[in-house]
Amino acid sequence: MRLALLLSTLALAACASFSPPAQVSGDVLTGPNGMTLYTFDKDAAGSGKSVCNGPCATNWPPLAAPEGAKGDGAWSVITRDDGKTQWAYKGKPLYFWVKDTKPGDRTGDGFNKVWQLAKP
Repeated sequence: MRLALLLSTLALAACASFSPPAQVSGDVLTGPNGMTLYTFDKDAAGSGKSVCNGPCATNWPPLAAPEGAKGDGAWSVITRDDGKTQWAYKGKPLYFWVKDTKPGDRTGDGFNKVWQLAKP
């Protein structure tokens, strides 16, 4: 009985300590730096993969997850082709756009008809 109580307390503490890697700013998600986040239509939600690698990831830097990060609720962590980890929201990997230069910029929305604002 004590073990069950200890395990449930630890589980609750783990959930309570989760801090989302992004915040809601108006109607979009923004990274810790305040920059707008995007999703890529070619990424299949829930696949645990990003198809934006190499030059694509240079223009659309992933929202990096620290080593050992764990998701919670709508948040998950995927492993990229290069072995690095990235945050995903509702199964969709999240990215910044290199041409956004200041918080509030949304210049990547609709780019090539495959990049969208990440919405909560």
